[in-house]
Amino acid sequence: MSIYGDYIKSVIRTVPDWPQPGVNFRDITPLLQNSAAFRKLIDSFVHRYQELDLDAIAAIDARGFIVGAPLAYELGCSFVPVRKKGKLPFRTISETYTLEYGEAEVELHSDAFKPGDRILIVDDLIATGGTMLAAAKLISRSGGQVVETATIVDLPDLGGSARIHEAGYNVFAVCSFTEDE
Repeated sequence: MSIYGDYIKSVIRTVPDWPQPGVNFRDITPLLQNSAAFRKLIDSFVHRYQELDLDAIAAIDARGFIVGAPLAYELGCSFVPVRKKGKLPFRTISETYTLEYGEAEVELHSDAFKPGDRILIVDDLIATGGTMLAAAKLISRSGGQVVETATIVDLPDLGGSARIHEAGYNVFAVCSFTEDE
């Protein structure tokens, strides 16, 4: 957890019963609207990764882009989008993953990385971990090396961060929420 983790967590809004009854949605919009909080969020990632030799930030569509782009800028490395199927204009590789309610697919340009490139994967939230694991598989297939996975929020009760760890990847979360918070 980041040194700003408790503060960041306090700025995130919980919306009960959205998108369906019984779900507590963790809304990062207030975090993005608060310039001081957003700066602390980006600084949390910069401080963690500034001494690592990273070649790229692979950010997951779409909220991962919000953190990934300024982080890539601050760290002086490239920014690579991992997009939902059908959004990239060049040759792609894709990975299908399971959601609570079905399947989804993410894509990466086939020439996004060179063999051995050191990649940080960034997204806004880890729930079941499917999207992050799909992105990690794409990066590995393209020759890149996943250094770590990073997120604003971890929802550990849903098991995603444990699945990511079990797959051999480190997870960094700025903050986490349990179901009863």
